Amino acid sequence: MEAQSRPRLNTLVIAAALTMFLMQQGCFSYARLLGAGAKTRFSTTEFIKVSCSKTSYPTLCFNSLSRHASLIQTSPVLLAGAALNVTLDAALSTSTMMHKLSKTHGMTPREVGAMKDCVEELSDSVDELRKSIDEMGQLRRKPPNLGLLLNDIQTWVSAALTDETTCSDGFAGKVMNGNVKIAVRSQIVTIAHLTSNALALVNKLASILV
Repeated sequence: MEAQSRPRLNTLVIAAALTMFLMQQGCFSYARLLGAGAKTRFSTTEFIKVSCSKTSYPTLCFNSLSRHASLIQTSPVLLAGAALNVTLDAALSTSTMMHKLSKTHGMTPREVGAMKDCVEELSDSVDELRKSIDEMGQLRRKPPNLGLLLNDIQTWVSAALTDETTCSDGFAGKVMNGNVKIAVRSQIVTIAHLTSNALALVNKLASILV
């Protein structure tokens, strides 16, 4: 069960294999757009930093992705894929934490209800992030419907962000006591920020490939 719940880094592996295939087939222009092996003045970490500077939360973006620099290299595809996987990982961890919290003693029925509603919304977000990652996997070939594929990815990530925002809004006011409210809302806000960053990177990717 644990292995199934953890996000896969298959997107990174698939995209790396894709660029090798394209280069072997002579599809150099498309491979260059993917960023594999491209000549650039940026180092890997500089590429991530510059890319993250265009997001709404650049520090969080860089801190969450720089640890994967050796896999991302200077590829916009691998960068967007890594951002989605990191976001999914955070959403899964927080969803597990909230599910456990909802079963603890001392919470009022209203607090438990708010927690369960949020867990359900996070579950929807997790499904949407997984679907976006699955769609990213289709970039292992040069699909004829590239624009539609990227639009689907953008739609899934946007839906995930909406669910996370709804979850966060559920803790507004005096629904929960201070300590639990602060801890939970902080985690959810972080996930929403990660999702926002991932969406920005996907949008940038779409502007390059389409």
